Amino acid sequence: MKRSPVLKIATVLGFLFLYAPIVSLVVFSFNENRLVTVWSGFSLKWYGELFQNDQLVGAAILSLQIAAVSATLALVLGTLASVALVRFRRFRGKTLMIGMVSAPLVMPDVIIGLSLLLLFVSMEQLIGWPAGRGTLTVIIAHATFGMAYVTVVVQSRLSDLDISLEEAAQDLGATPARVFFDITLPIISPALVSGWLLSFTLSLDDLVIASFVNGPGSSTLPMVIFSKIRRGVSPDVNALATIIIGLAAIGVLIAMLIALRQGKPRRTA
Repeated sequence: MKRSPVLKIATVLGFLFLYAPIVSLVVFSFNENRLVTVWSGFSLKWYGELFQNDQLVGAAILSLQIAAVSATLALVLGTLASVALVRFRRFRGKTLMIGMVSAPLVMPDVIIGLSLLLLFVSMEQLIGWPAGRGTLTVIIAHATFGMAYVTVVVQSRLSDLDISLEEAAQDLGATPARVFFDITLPIISPALVSGWLLSFTLSLDDLVIASFVNGPGSSTLPMVIFSKIRRGVSPDVNALATIIIGLAAIGVLIAMLIALRQGKPRRTA
C-alpha cells in the first residue's frame, strides 16, 4: 500500500521533535568552546573535566546506588502485592489495597514528596527514626512510588499465567514456596526485569520527590544538574548526558540482540 506524503512528513517531523535535541546535546558535548551554543571545534576536554568534577561524579554514583537499592526494594514489595491481588480473589481490604497501590501512579509528585516529608518528620518525632533526611529517606520514597509501577507490570503477567502449571506441581508434592520459586518466578521473570528496570529509571530520573526528602550530602544527580542549569549550562553536563545516553543505547541494543536470538529458535520450531 502506498503511503501518503503527509504521513511521511509527519513521521519525519515527529522523529525530529523527539531526537533533534538529543543529537544537539551529543554534538555540543564535543565542542571546544565553553559556550554550549557556539561551535568552535572538536574537543574531548569536557569529558576530562567531567571526571575531575567530584560533585557530578559523586552525585552520579549516589544516584545509581539509590536507584539500584530502591528498585530492588520496590521489586520485592511490588511482586508480593501483585501475588496477593491476583492469587487471593477476595479478602477484606482488597479494594483499599488496590487504591493505595495505584495512588502513586496518578498522584502528582509534589503531593507525594510533601506527604512523605511530613511522614518522615512525624516518625522522627515519635520513634526517632529516620534520624533526619538523607539517602535512606530518598530510597524509601523512591521505593514507594516504584512499587506501584512494579505491581502493575507483574500483576498483568500473573493474570495471564496458566494456574494449572502451579496446580500440577502441587499435585506432584511441591510445597507452595517451592512452586513459587521454581514455577511462578521463572515464568514471570520478564515482567520482574521490566518492573525493576522501570523502577530504576524512574528513581534515576526523579527530581521533585527527592528534593523534598533529601538532606545534606544526599543530593542526587538530577538535583545537581538542575542547580547547575539554573546558573547556566556547562559543557561537562553535556558530556555526562552523552555518557548516560550511550549507556542506555548499549542496553537497548543488547536487549534487542537477546530478543532476536530468542526469537530465531521459535521461528525455526
